[in-house]
Amino acid sequence: MLELSTPVQYVKGVGPRIAEVLAGKGIRTVGDLVHYLPFRYEDRLNPRGIAELRPGEMASMVGEVRNSGLFRTRSMPIFQVTIGQGRAKLRCLWFNATYLQDKFKPGQLIALYGKVEQDQRSRELQIVQPQFEILGDAAAGNGAEKKQAESLEIGRIVPIYEATGKLTPRWFRRAIRTALENLTPDLPDPIPAMVRGHLGLVSPRTALWNVHWPEPGESLEDLQSWRTPAHIRMIFDELFFVELGLELKRRQQKAQTGIAFRLDDRVRATIKKILPFHPTAAQKRVLKEIAEDMQKPYPMRRLLQGDVGSGKTIVSFEAAIIAIENGYQVALMAPTEILAQQHYFSARRILENAGYRIVLLTGSLESERKREIRRHIAQGNAQLVIGTHALLEEKVEFANPGLVIVDEQHRFGVMQRLKLMKKSGDAEGKRTTVTTQAAEGESSSDKSGAGAEPDVLVMTATPIPRTLALTLYGDLDLSVLDELPPGRTPIVTKRVADDQSPKVWEFVRKQVAAGHQAYVVYPVIAENEESELKAAIKMYRELIGHVFAGLKVGLLHGRLDAELKDQVMRMFQRGELQILVATTVIEVGVDVPNATMMVIEHAERFGLAQLHQLRGRIGRGAAKSYCVLMTGGKVTEEAQRRLQAMVETNDGFKIAELDLELRGPGEFFGTRQAGLPSFQVANIIRDAQLLELARREAAAVLDGPNSEISSEEISRALVQMRSRWQHTYGLAEVG
Repeated sequence: MLELSTPVQYVKGVGPRIAEVLAGKGIRTVGDLVHYLPFRYEDRLNPRGIAELRPGEMASMVGEVRNSGLFRTRSMPIFQVTIGQGRAKLRCLWFNATYLQDKFKPGQLIALYGKVEQDQRSRELQIVQPQFEILGDAAAGNGAEKKQAESLEIGRIVPIYEATGKLTPRWFRRAIRTALENLTPDLPDPIPAMVRGHLGLVSPRTALWNVHWPEPGESLEDLQSWRTPAHIRMIFDELFFVELGLELKRRQQKAQTGIAFRLDDRVRATIKKILPFHPTAAQKRVLKEIAEDMQKPYPMRRLLQGDVGSGKTIVSFEAAIIAIENGYQVALMAPTEILAQQHYFSARRILENAGYRIVLLTGSLESERKREIRRHIAQGNAQLVIGTHALLEEKVEFANPGLVIVDEQHRFGVMQRLKLMKKSGDAEGKRTTVTTQAAEGESSSDKSGAGAEPDVLVMTATPIPRTLALTLYGDLDLSVLDELPPGRTPIVTKRVADDQSPKVWEFVRKQVAAGHQAYVVYPVIAENEESELKAAIKMYRELIGHVFAGLKVGLLHGRLDAELKDQVMRMFQRGELQILVATTVIEVGVDVPNATMMVIEHAERFGLAQLHQLRGRIGRGAAKSYCVLMTGGKVTEEAQRRLQAMVETNDGFKIAELDLELRGPGEFFGTRQAGLPSFQVANIIRDAQLLELARREAAAVLDGPNSEISSEEISRALVQMRSRWQHTYGLAEVG
């Protein structure tokens, strides 16, 4: 008998050579093979009579081979077989199929499936490239009828698999059938009996068999939508163990020693003092969630999610004040120097008047300046430390860290986030006495003790659909800023072809004449001979020479050195430049309230999330703002949908849902970077309800008074599932 762990080469009909081909598809064991599921199903239950066939329909039939032969055309050889049922005949054609010459003999009974067409000249019915299965000799009678009943191609709902190389869907049908027929009947069931019972889950073996070979009467609609009992069982398996692992991680975090920050009247008064405007209801709600977390004795692990311009930065500064007022340091890590500098300038404007000491540490600083800043950090003089990856350097050592803020976190790898937190945790373990700014001058050391973990606040301006957030950040508590500050007006977005550019440039000039500023964005920096895309450098020269002659125009792209980038950005922020020609380097980190206009050339080449992030650079002031999406050349159907979504809505969450639908979960962030599970069966868009169910069941299992699943059993189950899904549990971690 075969086990799930048996190498796939030992399945009859596979062998070492084919096993190498399968390995390229990630199929190395029998378990991998039987979990290679059909991507759709075809209804071949009722073979039709040839006389009943109509052009344009998909049909299955059984007939007798009357004759066959190969004839050649100028372009290719065509193999033809005539199938008969009594007096009715049907022609079948295969292109470039010389290999079929020895397959068919008169008198054979053959099963066929394909699309019925009508020949333009003869008006006879035919099927081009039908799938077929030879059932035997029609004269053999009962033997052929028996084989028809056992056919994998006809008289049933047939699974369709994605082909790989020369391995066709038919090959997979036979190989998987063989594997299932020889698979040990004693498959372990890792799902707890109480969960199986009240959810009515079928057994693993039944699920495997029925997902490949559906029972007679199974709904084709349920099969196509992956909602049969067999599919639900297999989907639930994946989601349950992901959620079980995340729930365990959440509980382990709550068992760690954290810092129970005080939130007294003095701290509240300080927070109110720095607010530059009246907070929105969403900001008040989110700050309350964060403040309550920070007062608990275990480490906060929270994701702060909000659309562009929703006010995440000010909320994070309020959280920073709680930590600083309790005598702790705060680290804020951003993915780019531009964004780090943006946070630094904002922090100085908002916090320095309150007497807080803020430093910026980036890779481009001179060595002497870096050493000086590191010394301030190590001595505890720097209360808010803002930086890029430079914060991860071994030489950077914190005196008394209390809060780590990670901005635009999906741009960091999992290990980078962990490294910053571990650095902070190690530093906390080395220092058990901490000074505080409390009015009474008392020490906070009793609140943390040696080895206390700092709180972590993860921020993203990329709206993440709730379903994805539950999976990608399932070990984090979620806070959502779903309200824009007052005074923000929706951005008017239009799509135009690039032959309308003279009108667009005239509108830009009018905006500048009214005292506003504008961005012009290009997808590439420099020209490429093989590319027809307009390049930022070339267009900058053209714009300053003709279109915007006499206006102050700047150029910003990723190849400029850090000092020049900083200089250009400062000039634009101060209003010394009226128009900024740029690449996507401005996607994050640029905050210019006076910028009311953005033109994105070759908008069809940008992703939906990227377009939304770019558009978020305008509309930051009270004046009405405009975004023009200019397209050049042919626009694909998918690009049409992206552009239409941008025109129809400013809602980042709606845009994120569509982006996830268009690109799929794996591409939404980049699977490896973000740590998104690479599911074999589950799909977090389609299976949102099952994900929520798995989440509840995982918590219920661990909360049960006499939980029938021990930590050892959970560990064994996770190991078993990991062997099938190597990347499923590489989830985004924060501690």
